[in-house]
Amino acid sequence: MTALWIRDPLGILAEGAERGVVVDGGRIVELVARGSEPSSEVNAVFDASGHTVLPGLINTHHHFYQTLTRASPAALDRTLFPWLQALYPIWGRMTPDSLDAAVTVAMAELLLSGCTTTTDHHYVFPAGLEEAIDIEIAAAQHLGIRVVLTRGSMNLSERDGGLPPDSVVQDEDTILADSQRLIGRYHDASPSAMVQVALAPCSPFSVTTSLMRATAALAATTGVRLHTHLAETADEEAFCQSMFGCRPLDYLEQCGWLHDRTWLAHGIHFNQAEIGRMAKAGTCVTHCPCSNQILASGTCLVCEMEQAGMAIGMGVDGSASNNASNMIQEVRAAFLLQRSRYGADRVSHLDALRWATQGSAACIGRNAELGRIAVGMQADLALFAMDELRFSGALDPVAAVVLCGAHKADRVMVAGRWVVEDGAIPGLDMAGLIRRHNAAAKALHAE
Repeated sequence: MTALWIRDPLGILAEGAERGVVVDGGRIVELVARGSEPSSEVNAVFDASGHTVLPGLINTHHHFYQTLTRASPAALDRTLFPWLQALYPIWGRMTPDSLDAAVTVAMAELLLSGCTTTTDHHYVFPAGLEEAIDIEIAAAQHLGIRVVLTRGSMNLSERDGGLPPDSVVQDEDTILADSQRLIGRYHDASPSAMVQVALAPCSPFSVTTSLMRATAALAATTGVRLHTHLAETADEEAFCQSMFGCRPLDYLEQCGWLHDRTWLAHGIHFNQAEIGRMAKAGTCVTHCPCSNQILASGTCLVCEMEQAGMAIGMGVDGSASNNASNMIQEVRAAFLLQRSRYGADRVSHLDALRWATQGSAACIGRNAELGRIAVGMQADLALFAMDELRFSGALDPVAAVVLCGAHKADRVMVAGRWVVEDGAIPGLDMAGLIRRHNAAAKALHAE
């Protein structure tokens, strides 16, 4: 390996690293303070004097396959339940080729926005798409992005009182067997892991209680984490009251999920007592600001949650509700939404950056190696060139990335390796990918 000095950044989100960082063996080995030189031997230098350096952003909730249904006419201007019902039949027509195009687009877009680690919540397994997670892993390894891929599931169809049609659900035995297969084949528990697996039944309105409990038991025996949607909409709350006779968090606890290996997507409709219970249990929540605004679902109570001691992460959510997979834009959206709610004295750009880095790392149980620029951490970094017109006149480079609306990273490093250079992903035929992806999306909607 080559010891690389990322030298003299214009701005950096780290204390005592004014002259940059030294990277070696996939890790950060030294912070270089103002007026200092590296104490370790360096045999390569990257001049970062025109860049702001951030810890790699971490996306903790997404649905890659939904890039095939961006701005879908069938789903425009709908709230969550009718939005899902409009899209389920379209998603049920996906093929391995169309999924590969979808996930490649999603991960490429994430990388180009400064995201170095992403999760995905894939829960649609129509006939012929049984190896969906394998397809995602192959694409991630090709692009060089770090992933925590969740084996999602749905087994409560319309005929059983759930929301999805029969064509996109599987039976419990099939789901658990494939979950076990994926964990055994791909899950790496080491600090430097590039691929991890988590288990993620979709939601209370698409999964049986039996599957929720069996999944929790499997996760406990294999040591993997749990993820699901919860408290996203008022409709979900009404469904839980009608179907289970309790609120969503009570149901989650009854299923054995309320603990420190669980992170929840959205978490909008929790009351103060429930926030206290989650904080005590060590359960985390992923804030998805763009999706929540587009679907008019409500606003996550991030300040109350952090004050209670919860970790808050950030996710772009599926592209059919967000219509983008851009993490640095999600940071800005979170900043604006939460500042509007809480005021300028309670939410700063640093809070939003923390949610997308340290908070997200806590969601996936990797805050010991990801989410900060510090000695010993994985060398996952996002560098934003500050020569765009949008940054002209900006005096605080770190603040400018958020306030001035950065949208594309110039350089991105994962595990000490450049995976984005000069605003492009080396070796990726972007024009060809866009053609293939557009054709796949049009084919799904044409049937």
